[in-house]
Amino acid sequence: MKQPDLDERIAITQRPGGRTAVMYQSWVNLLFLHWEVDPAIIQQTLPPGLYVDTHEGKAWLAVVPFFMQGLRPRFCPAIPGLSNFLELNLRTYVYDRHGKPGVWFYSLDADQRIAVMIARTVFKLPYIHARMQSQIGPDNWIQLLATRPGHGTQSFRYRNAALLGTAPPGSLEFFLVERYSLFAYNTKSKILLRGRIHHTPYQLARPEVSEYSTQLFPMNGFADPGRPPDHALACEQVDVTVYGFEDVTGIPET
Repeated sequence: MKQPDLDERIAITQRPGGRTAVMYQSWVNLLFLHWEVDPAIIQQTLPPGLYVDTHEGKAWLAVVPFFMQGLRPRFCPAIPGLSNFLELNLRTYVYDRHGKPGVWFYSLDADQRIAVMIARTVFKLPYIHARMQSQIGPDNWIQLLATRPGHGTQSFRYRNAALLGTAPPGSLEFFLVERYSLFAYNTKSKILLRGRIHHTPYQLARPEVSEYSTQLFPMNGFADPGRPPDHALACEQVDVTVYGFEDVTGIPET
């Protein structure tokens, strides 16, 4: 299966035509910690219809903590106590048999039970409820803690250090973060789902990171990398439009 070319990677960043928004949300204080992983290892973990996406032959796993804010359905205001929560995910990069690049999530920890239940039931995403807390201290250092039942506490401490701006198309940074599709797999019906999102390009920063965790690797069946991240990025905020999922299992190849 041929990987997406640069034109396809750029095209997917555009707002999808003929689609109706179903949800709005903001992602705040994002940290992207990336480790290089053997592509063959990633491929073994993917459902039918997905293929590991690589940049210059390298595949990546990412640990991403951030603040979810202002989540609301299209016709409703944000709901206090439900619309704002913390999230921590482990993800990799994939494409489907139609050449559409996107993200595959191994796990998404969040501290809002209702949001977790809806995401698991409606979108078939592997959300897990966890106890999480955050603090923004002096000099804009962000502390985020996550504790999943039966596991230890994961701690992340970071801040933006140097503004980089938007990622140039074709760069590693563009490959890693400018992703506007996500995939989910319904294990009961064997259906592959693709969802679309849209936001303005990330205004990236080079972060300082004084604490991080790799616990999500073994928690999701991967070997602990045993080393610091190979690549790190941060972003203060993006405002996101979410579109509905579609079944791409039976769509003819183009």
